[in-house]
Amino acid sequence: MDAAFAPPGAHWTGLPDVLLRMRRLLLLAVAVPATAVVGALLAGLAGPGWAALVLVPLAVTAWWWRALGRNWSSWGYAEREDDLLLRHGVLRRTLTVVPYGRMQLVEVVSGPLERRFGIAAVVLHTAAAATDARIPGLLPQEAARLRDRLTALGEARSAGL
Repeated sequence: MDAAFAPPGAHWTGLPDVLLRMRRLLLLAVAVPATAVVGALLAGLAGPGWAALVLVPLAVTAWWWRALGRNWSSWGYAEREDDLLLRHGVLRRTLTVVPYGRMQLVEVVSGPLERRFGIAAVVLHTAAAATDARIPGLLPQEAARLRDRLTALGEARSAGL
């Protein structure tokens, strides 16, 4: 990754692999039944030779499996002295810098599926809606630690505003 997306001196923390596991299980939960239905319909309606077309959705599933892994590995965050860095993206890389003094609200969110897998997301809200940031797939302890640390740093840095 080039210097524009990996500032020197930043210690990057990746996401836990449980997020990747959850996303891949969701992929399989959709792809396997859909592929089975397509294969059964093709075999029943068009003949067994046409059932070989089931290899197309299998290839697409394999491609998505790899894409999910690449996307997961692209995520990272770095806590610096005055700001938080967030990076993600494979084809379109994004580096977001959130100054601690600009944060207005830090929340931890976890939907039913995330709770089932034991993960949560930290959502950072700033004055400009376009700069809100989200760190998905954190373990609850890390999400709570990050929330508390960012809140404390945000209060300390915004005292002069």
